[in-house]
Order: sequence, then structure tokens, then C-alpha cells
Amino acid sequence: MSASTARSVPLSALILGAMALGLVVGPLLGKDAAPLGELGKLVIQLIKAVATPLLFFAIVNAIVTTEVRARSGVRLLGLATLNACIALGLGLLVSNTFRPGDHLAAAVAPPDPAKVAAYADKKVDFVQTLVSYVPTSLVGPFVDNTIISIVLLGVLLGAALRTVRTQQLAAGQHGHKVVEDGVAALLALMETVLGWVVKLIPIAVFGVVAKTVGEYGFAPLKGLAAYLVAGVGGLALHVLLVYQVEVALWARIPLRRFWAAAREPVVTALGTNSSLATLPVTLRGLDRLGVSRSSSALGACVGTNFNNDGILLYEGMAVLFVAQASGLDLDLGQQVLASVTCLVAAMGVAGVPEAGFISLALVLNTVGMPVELLPLLLTVDWVIARGRSVVNVLSDMVLSILLDRT
Repeated sequence: MSASTARSVPLSALILGAMALGLVVGPLLGKDAAPLGELGKLVIQLIKAVATPLLFFAIVNAIVTTEVRARSGVRLLGLATLNACIALGLGLLVSNTFRPGDHLAAAVAPPDPAKVAAYADKKVDFVQTLVSYVPTSLVGPFVDNTIISIVLLGVLLGAALRTVRTQQLAAGQHGHKVVEDGVAALLALMETVLGWVVKLIPIAVFGVVAKTVGEYGFAPLKGLAAYLVAGVGGLALHVLLVYQVEVALWARIPLRRFWAAAREPVVTALGTNSSLATLPVTLRGLDRLGVSRSSSALGACVGTNFNNDGILLYEGMAVLFVAQASGLDLDLGQQVLASVTCLVAAMGVAGVPEAGFISLALVLNTVGMPVELLPLLLTVDWVIARGRSVVNVLSDMVLSILLDRT
């Protein structure tokens, strides 16, 4: 195969091939396939290591480069928060109601009783939790991969950089440009490295599938099927129930007209698996609906940094799935804490490949939940990822429409 042909093979096709190879190699090696599972752990570790600084630089860059009027910003934040809370709530509802993680828990080895007991006895003290997220050093949050602390540092640095820029421009100085260009360059650097890491996912999938099938046979596939149905089903419910109601009843746009304009962005998102890459097509769809350019620029261009209902719904579902599969029973306070962490994590990684899965790894690390199952979830994430991208694109369109109507 030539180099150009290899580059043209979609990541989803490589993952499918890796799964097939793992399903063959696993039964052949049996228990001896266990070391291959380390491939998945290595990829997850690399993702966490690169995603943490990327999150920081993405937030600083977004604050510095985004110009939004106060009143428009308040409307944007309010509408985006409303849809985000609905998406998170729906994801939690799906997992709490159908408990898809129980299907995987019955097929894999039981979790360490000591870990289950430690987390089961953990009570959420929101005041103490918030205090613990205030960083005591600039380096600590990056070492511990603590998202909320990193976001806090990013917001502070971004706001300070904007203030310095205003002061220096008033004085005819331009020293701030060096820092702004440096942040943009470092963000591009982290995105490039993360792109390379994402290309290792097929190798991780092969190792995890071979190890799982070698140790447990094909029983875990039922749990993964339940995970897939819960994820895709939840995303579909959000589109059919929330977006269609908002478009038809709030914005008073006929659904046939809306879907005629949304068809091209949806197809593009399915193919590219990126709401950011679909942005030009999204803007054309909004033009067909007669949405003003100011509203579409605010909702789709600015809002795309934190308006990610697909990622949020998936994370709400997936956090509980991992807990159920690990034998953990989260109370309401723990679920709320995980949801807040999901909201914060989704803001910074929206434009990177496999953003939902990457932020899920950071969320689980922050709330202290096990990440051992993440490599196994990689095997089917490429399917859910396309659903996330479609919902993210539709969330940009609906947000722009609602901004235009208000």
C-alpha cells in the first residue's frame, strides 16, 4: 500500500480492522493475550498527558481572541447553559433508567472491593470540593490533571492578558502580541501532538479487544452493545425531543424547512466527525434559514467553543456507565459533581479529534473514578463520536436560531 493510500484510509476503517484482528488473535492466545491490553492503557495515558495543557491553552486563546458584547454574551451563555443542562440530565437519565453498565459488569472481572468501598463511603462536601480545586501552585493542576483548577488558571490568565492588551494598546505598545502568538502556537502544537496520539487508537483497540476476548470470551460484547445503544439512543432523543421542540415551538420554523437546511451539515459532520470542520457548511445552512450573520457568527463560531450538547450528553451517560460497570453506586451529590466537571471539561477540548472521549478521561480522573475500562470503550467510540459531532452541529444551528429569534 502506498503512503498516500494509507493516509486516505479513514480512522473508523482502521478501528474496524483492528477490532476484527483482535477478535481473531484473542481466542488464539487466550490468557496469554493479557499483555496486549497494556497498549490501551498507554494510549489513555498519552491522551491525558497531552489533553491537559491543550485544555489550558484553548481556554486562554478563546478568551483572548473572542469579542462578544455583554448583552449578546449573556443571551448566548443562558441559552447554551439551558441546552447543556438538558443534555446532561438526559444522559444521566438514560444511564440511571436502563443501567447499561450492568451488562458489562456481569461479563468482566469484578472490581477491587477496596476501591468500591472507598468510593462508596465518599461523601460530597461541595464547599470543601470547591476549595480543593483552587490551585496552590501553577504546576500542581497539570501534574494531577485536575480540570477545574486548570480552567480556573486559564480564565485568570486569559482575562489578565486581555487587560494587559487594552492597557498596552492605549499606550501604543504591542508587547502583548508576543504572549498571544505564543499561546496560539502552543495550542496548535498540542493539537498536532494529540492528533498523532489519536492515530494510535487502532493499535490500542487491537490490544484491548484481543485481551478482553482472550480472557472473557465474547460476553463483554453485550455490555459494549448496551453502551452503544445508550449513547446513540440518548443523542437521538435529545435531537428529536429538545431541538425539534425549540425549533418548531420557540423559533416557529417548520421542521421540514429546518431539516432541509440541516441535511448538508449533518451529512458533513457524519463524514468528518468534527463540528469544527463542518462550520462553513453549518453557516450555509443557517443562511438558508434566514438567520442573520451576527447571530450565526455568535452561535456557531463563538458558541462552538462551549456549546457542545453532544459531548455533554455522552459524558453524563458514560460516567454512570463506567461507575455501573465498576460496581460503584453514585449518589445524587456525586452525580452532580461529575456533571459540573463534564461542563467544565467540554469547554476546552471541543475542537480536537475525539473530543468527547478525551474529556471523559479527564472527567473520570478529576472525580477519582477508575479509568481501566476506557480502553475497552475505545472499540465502539468511533460510532458514538459521529453521533456527538452531529448533535454538536445541530446545537450550533439551534443556538444561532434562538439567538436570532430573541
